[in-house]
Amino acid sequence: MTRLTRAEQQQRTHGHLLEAGREVFLRRGFLAATVEEIAADAGYTRGAVYKHFGGKEGLWLAIIEAGADGHLRGLREALAGATTRDEVIAALNPVDVADKDAAKWSAAAAEVLAATAQQPETAALIAAIQRRHDEEVVALLTEHSRRLRLEPAMPLDQAVVMLGALGIGLALRQTVAPAADPGAILAHVLGTLFRSEAT
Repeated sequence: MTRLTRAEQQQRTHGHLLEAGREVFLRRGFLAATVEEIAADAGYTRGAVYKHFGGKEGLWLAIIEAGADGHLRGLREALAGATTRDEVIAALNPVDVADKDAAKWSAAAAEVLAATAQQPETAALIAAIQRRHDEEVVALLTEHSRRLRLEPAMPLDQAVVMLGALGIGLALRQTVAPAADPGAILAHVLGTLFRSEAT
């Protein structure tokens, strides 16, 4: 068995803590989750969480940044392969908002937003991650709308904010008052946004 270098060990620890943090946040929510529980789930001491992320907020930021990067990779690939309006809509609606994990994650995210509203530094870091993500999505949609000759019904920078808010809102609603078919609602909005192909 090959012995890991120190850098490889650090990278593995980092990855284990990210996975454990996501699981604990899903299970307990952001506010109830503790550094101790996250560390224990990953098989480390609480010191490892502080060393790698500076605490629970830093771990959350790392998780959402990794999630945003993963979403962009998937969206980039899906849009590159899209040849029709319907395929663009499908690429923008890949997540089942009725999924329990999506609802739990949205609830945890709402807790974070409420908890950090009075912490300008943390709120600014969250906003920066969201802004970078949104700008990349707008750039992708601009590129592929031109390529496929689609005419968005509203400016794409506004559309991306609206779609993000709608997705989060639908996922949150599922935790308390489930809609009959939230995926269909999102698909309908997307269909209205990309209402027709230019001729």
